[in-house]
Amino acid sequence: MNRLPVPAVESAPAASQPLLAAVKQQIGMVPNLMKVLAHSPAGLGAYLGLSAAVATGALDGAARERIALAVAEANGCEYCLSAHTYLGKHVAKLGDAELDAARDGRSADPRTQALLQFTQAVVAARGQVSDEALRAFLDAGYGPDAVVEVV
Repeated sequence: MNRLPVPAVESAPAASQPLLAAVKQQIGMVPNLMKVLAHSPAGLGAYLGLSAAVATGALDGAARERIALAVAEANGCEYCLSAHTYLGKHVAKLGDAELDAARDGRSADPRTQALLQFTQAVVAARGQVSDEALRAFLDAGYGPDAVVEVV
């Protein structure tokens, strides 16, 4: 059950309108999450700003969507699974098998497997990952920047 109304894009606050238009232009639709965040133009702007900043980081879009799918699966969030499956398929261009594997924290690629295992460790330990989990991630070729981006 939605606890906040999901406004139509047209009825969102005026200051949120250009932000929602940019989302639609970028991904071809406006997800309900963005519509809800549009209640607060500052909140929507902050969310989009963080997303844009992370997009220039160490992890590419496919990695970020794999992380989001693994986290959504661990958290049992059907909305998140739906949204990130869409983004993974239409924006990151991941195939169905890759999307399903990411939900389960699996990948045929060893480096991506390390990414997903570290992601699952972060979620399971609520950020308090073991030295071994961190070392395995770093040994797979990721740096401290990727650690921060996963968290």
